Amino acid sequence: MKTKVLFLLTITSFISLSSFAQRSVRIGYIDTEYILQNVPEYQSASSQLESKVDKWKNEIEKRLSEIDQKKKQLSSESVLLTPELIQERQEEISIEENEVLDYQQKRFGPNGDLMIQRKQLMQPIQDQIFTAVQEIASNKKYDFVFDKSADVVMLYSADRYDISDQVLRTITRTAKRTQVQNRKEKRAAEAEEIVPEVNESQEARAQALADKKANREKEIADKRAKQQANRDAKKKALEEKRQKILEDRAKARQEKLDARNNTSNAETKTDNVKEDTAKKVNEEAKTETKKAEEPKLSAAEKRKQTLEEKKKKILADRQAKIDDIKKEKEAAKKPTDSTTKKLSPKEARKKALEEKKKKILADRKAKLEAKKVQDSIKKAKNNNN
Repeated sequence: MKTKVLFLLTITSFISLSSFAQRSVRIGYIDTEYILQNVPEYQSASSQLESKVDKWKNEIEKRLSEIDQKKKQLSSESVLLTPELIQERQEEISIEENEVLDYQQKRFGPNGDLMIQRKQLMQPIQDQIFTAVQEIASNKKYDFVFDKSADVVMLYSADRYDISDQVLRTITRTAKRTQVQNRKEKRAAEAEEIVPEVNESQEARAQALADKKANREKEIADKRAKQQANRDAKKKALEEKRQKILEDRAKARQEKLDARNNTSNAETKTDNVKEDTAKKVNEEAKTETKKAEEPKLSAAEKRKQTLEEKKKKILADRQAKIDDIKKEKEAAKKPTDSTTKKLSPKEARKKALEEKKKKILADRKAKLEAKKVQDSIKKAKNNNN
């Protein structure tokens, strides 16, 4: 009996060992990209994320085009602007460029909104895929399950080892079960008027993110306000400096005009003095001729009368010439006074030199006329003697 039992045990162990040795290793693989393309929730969320990305890109391109337009405008207007205004405009453009770069880094950087939202979008689907793979591998006794879209190099894979569709069915079934369960829980909560518990950790994390975002926006707003205040202060200082320069120029221009008017008044006075001197000389010449003629009227009355008439005529002609010269001077002065304001400093200086030259020539001419009168008087006296 004992021998039979030992024999049966030996045969049983041998059969079990042979069956274990004959069992091969089971391998399967999944295609994560294929699974993601066929999950409706992932597709809708991905399309929403793509629309956000397009919106961010359009906003960045718009701001960059505005900056380029400002650069072109500054280069075209740089001839008319002062160096301070050019530097201020360049600082504004560089500030806007830095803001665009910060915004681009915030949206598309390694820790930007795009990476965070993609991670948030992928994480639930990846968890579902991992859970489904574990369930299928456990139920169907798979020893290894690979991911075709991962870094593992698969030179060839037969379709019969692909369990992607099984994973999809499991995810869909789980999602439906979860929806039904959620609906049941919602109905039960509504029936029992139970308030669902709040996930405190998730709420705290959301609150921390909101606080961080608010602080960042506040820092940006403070920075912009400070930059705007600095720009306003610089602009005000430049405006005051420009106003002071304009006032100094107007004051200098007025002083030049006053000096020019004083010079013209002094020249007018000298002209009047010269005219009075010429009149006195003429009167003295007349008195001297009368005195010279009185004692000798009887001897050469006819000749004296002729000379007297000739002298009177000469003096009248000279006086007429002097009056004409005076009128020409006054006529030349009037348009000069009215147009000096319109002339440039160089033209006004040239005009003043020409007027001075004319006055000098007129004075010389008047002196020559007076000298001729005196010479004629002396000659008349000599002839009478």
